[in-house]
Amino acid sequence: MSGTYLLLIVIAIAGMIVQGMLKSKFQKYSKIRLRAGLTGKEIAQMMLEDHGIYDVKIISTPGALTDHYNPLKKTVNLSQPVYTADTVAAAAVAAHEVGHAVQHAQGYRWLKMRSALVPMVSFSSKIVMFLLIGGILMINTFPQLLLAGIVLFALSVVFSFITLPVEYDASARAKAWLEQRGLVTPEEKKGVNDALKWAARTYVVAALSSLATLLYYISIYNNRR
Repeated sequence: MSGTYLLLIVIAIAGMIVQGMLKSKFQKYSKIRLRAGLTGKEIAQMMLEDHGIYDVKIISTPGALTDHYNPLKKTVNLSQPVYTADTVAAAAVAAHEVGHAVQHAQGYRWLKMRSALVPMVSFSSKIVMFLLIGGILMINTFPQLLLAGIVLFALSVVFSFITLPVEYDASARAKAWLEQRGLVTPEEKKGVNDALKWAARTYVVAALSSLATLLYYISIYNNRR
């Protein structure tokens, strides 16, 4: 079990480093004005229209790095530093989130798979910790409880890994569109690529962390005797 502990520690440290780098990159590129002079909201609106999407709303959401696309409500939610800013960081984030809206409109298969898992993952997240903790406490008398928790937790692991191609594809769409539209200079393009690269790495670390945690619970189950 020591190997699993070590893996969890290494991934946790990697996660802190990646999160720190993401915040640093966002701060850096939030200070670089976009030569095109368009705000995140304007970038998002233009990209939606270029893809023939007119039923998605762009709204401002509180906080920083809280940007996301809601497929149920069909809203591109941009944080305040992105919504009103005309920076490289704002352009990268806004275009990335619209990339998800484009995926939705075009029926991107990985997004459809992730969306199909949302109800199950949402349900399992409400009870999985009770099953896992209860299962560990009752490991010798009722190991099936821990096994049930492991199965449910595995759903979130699958969800995390399915999220990876969804995020990378959205970034690829964002970068391609910004360049094709001529909205970024070669130097600004480097900033967009750099910011989105570190954003994507947060999902990689999250997926690896969920897998390592799953292996930890499996090791407890296997060593119950």
